Amino acid sequence: MSNDNESNDPGELSLDELRSMRSELQQQDDVVSYARRVAQARLDLVKSEVARRSSDGSVSDEVTDVLSQHLTGGPGRPPRPAEDLSDDALSVELDAICAEHHYGRVEELSEAELATLADAIGEFEQRVSQDRRERFDRLDSLSAELVRRYRDGEASVDSLLSD
Repeated sequence: MSNDNESNDPGELSLDELRSMRSELQQQDDVVSYARRVAQARLDLVKSEVARRSSDGSVSDEVTDVLSQHLTGGPGRPPRPAEDLSDDALSVELDAICAEHHYGRVEELSEAELATLADAIGEFEQRVSQDRRERFDRLDSLSAELVRRYRDGEASVDSLLSD
């Protein structure tokens, strides 16, 4: 998550730049959130396969729970309407990782292959999560500057209505 403008102090940005940058970061977060949720769901499905093998071998309701929690945004955050993000670079990268490690035939993989697949997806998810945390930090600093400007009278709330 690197952008030349992001190194700027939010206090040095014009109001339009501040709003624009904040909006852009929020849109980027949709992509990152999507990739992260899909990675988490795939990782949980791999873990479900490992658990299934160590139990009586029956399929549990866990798969349904995994899909409902991750792919719908979970209980705390309903999904926002969004465009199809499956062609985004992060989604393509995750698909490539899964293809390389034979995710499509997870039930046929050896325990070692399952562990390697879980590690690869886990590393991707951790990297995407770190990027998301950095993005949130930047969004927080931009939002704090907007709040400061409104509070101190440097920006008018009325200007929001004209946007």
